[in-house]
Amino acid sequence: MTIGFHERLLDGRRAMAHLIHVWHERNGWSHKVLPVLAESLDLGRVHSSQISNLRNGKLSSPGPEVFLALAQANAILHTGIEPIKDQLEEAHPELLKILLESAIPLTGDNGEPLGAGQLFEIFVGLAPLPTCFDWFIEEDESAFLSAALSELLCQGKTWRQCRDHVMAAYPITKLQRRERFAEVMTGLRDYSAEQFDGELLDLYATYISLGGSPINGAQAFLEDLRLKASKLKNQ
Repeated sequence: MTIGFHERLLDGRRAMAHLIHVWHERNGWSHKVLPVLAESLDLGRVHSSQISNLRNGKLSSPGPEVFLALAQANAILHTGIEPIKDQLEEAHPELLKILLESAIPLTGDNGEPLGAGQLFEIFVGLAPLPTCFDWFIEEDESAFLSAALSELLCQGKTWRQCRDHVMAAYPITKLQRRERFAEVMTGLRDYSAEQFDGELLDLYATYISLGGSPINGAQAFLEDLRLKASKLKNQ
């Protein structure tokens, strides 16, 4: 108990905001996806405004039904879309289309979906983020990290020389994200800090697919990027 409860709650709220943000960024979801999924399958009650406020760190006292709904939706996504496909096709075909495109769950370091108790403990600062989510990228570093990413994944080659190889390694099928990734790699744009947060796990998977070392995880990958970014900044 080295910090007061106010600081603990603020840290927890920031951690939950990061978690919800990464979840939505990785899937390319709007704030309406989880509420509609929870309502259509009777998983609990959560509103899109609550999702938005959780993501922005502005929801100070969500009720237990929020954590229940998020956890049950997460468990469903971890199981897979196939068991609920017919039900969604009849009730919410647009939601089914979105989930078939991307439905990545929130999992802990053991690969299991995060439950309601775990989400609540993170929110109130009693438990840390899983190590696979424990990073925060600041806005003033995102442009240099984007440049470092291109240098790392292309390994000194031009984009023309490595494009097919790198794009094949990038695990995302969603067209909008693939186009954005290609633009970052060519230097036509930079990821924002929020976008980098949401992309990190998939950028790390790309790095591994291209032959990178998986030993120290996504955090070590980010630190390597930060070292390269620092060198570029000094240049």
